Amino acid sequence: MSSVGGLRAVLFDMDGTLVETEQHWGEAMFELAAQLGGRMSDAARARTIGASMRVSMTVLHADLGLTRSEEQLQADARWVEDRTAELLGAGIAWRPGAAELLREVRAAGLSTALVTTTPRRLADIVLRVIRNDLGGDPFDVTICGDEVSARKPDPAPYRQAMDALGVTPGECVVVEDSLAGVTAGLAAGIAVLGVPALQQIPEAPGLVVRDGLTGVGVADLCEVLHTRRPVDSAV
Repeated sequence: MSSVGGLRAVLFDMDGTLVETEQHWGEAMFELAAQLGGRMSDAARARTIGASMRVSMTVLHADLGLTRSEEQLQADARWVEDRTAELLGAGIAWRPGAAELLREVRAAGLSTALVTTTPRRLADIVLRVIRNDLGGDPFDVTICGDEVSARKPDPAPYRQAMDALGVTPGECVVVEDSLAGVTAGLAAGIAVLGVPALQQIPEAPGLVVRDGLTGVGVADLCEVLHTRRPVDSAV
């Protein structure tokens, strides 16, 4: 494992950060809302970005004024996942600058992890596209939402990624687009590059916000690393 300016690993979110897939989740939830006899508000949709399916379904049901049983909630979640899988299969686009950054990170010899709230069966659809486009697997580790003890905004997924890579918070940078993901990265004690797409991200210590990944390279990630707070002051 190489080190560049103290940076040894980059931990990437997937939906909305590397690939344009958040709209597929949104489309599926809007369709479910229609089937349930209502319309999900844009504000409610914004609160589901980066959230787990349970949180997303709770937000949707509350927005529609519905009370659903646990069995119904799980059925709704499965429907959204199945519909999203159909939409992902129809096509996936990169976020601007994401493929270029991944290539540069790998060329620099840095370790990488994909850390996503998306379940494995759906993440694998996206990973096939990523691997095909880049001519190989750009990730040393992939951690999905159904493979962790707790989901973002809990720091558990990022801690699990660091353990798998054998690195410490002071040797990593997280790249995220959502508030839940940024919160998880910071709570794990890691410096975060936030690239919001559909959701605003407020300023926070240890966070650097950019409009997107276009033009972002390893040198920029090293600068982000230097904004990190000491571990004993991480939230």
